[in-house]
Amino acid sequence: MNLLRAVLWKDLVTEWRQRDRVVAMAVFALLVVVILYMAAPPGIGAESQQHVPGLLWVAFTFASILGLNRSFALELENDALAALSMASGDRGFIFLGKAIANFVLLFGVQAFTTGAFGMAFGIDFWPILHQFAAVAALGALGLSAVGTLFSAMAVRTSYREVMLPLLMLPLMVPVLLGAVRATEGLLLDGVIPGSALQLLVVTNAVFGIISYLGFEAVLDE
Repeated sequence: MNLLRAVLWKDLVTEWRQRDRVVAMAVFALLVVVILYMAAPPGIGAESQQHVPGLLWVAFTFASILGLNRSFALELENDALAALSMASGDRGFIFLGKAIANFVLLFGVQAFTTGAFGMAFGIDFWPILHQFAAVAALGALGLSAVGTLFSAMAVRTSYREVMLPLLMLPLMVPVLLGAVRATEGLLLDGVIPGSALQLLVVTNAVFGIISYLGFEAVLDE
């Protein structure tokens, strides 16, 4: 647990001092929202709003990829990644520290993006704020778990900016499917569909366990 706290504290303090990753994620997400607004402007009626949940999660996903690509970038300096791999304790705690830090940053960017998206598309998230925050948190957990593992795999490759989305996005289909369906249910009916919530919880649990157990092998490569 000390290793988890040390890694989490290091990542959050470093980001608080530099703020380069979270600012880049927020600006990129805002640009995606603007582009989506111009490509698919909002209309009136339920049918015209059915595409909105998918567009919102497109912005979340692209912003997360940008941030996750930088998750292990600082560890390459002065061979810090090798030193991190030699730390005493369960290496899975290194993964958990990194993943929780990524989750905190992504969830903060999601809050900012949701506000910008609501203003652009004329959507009032306030009546469903708590339910949507839970859905966004579950989606962010899935993105952070898989993204942290694949970020550690891709960081040592020559084309890590390209490798991460190629590795990550195919596995993100169940998480994004559950998140989009849950968001759609909230926006149209004010209720989270049980099947979508179950898909999110089960997928997050499976991805979290696999990523935790597989991180040691990835760190040894």
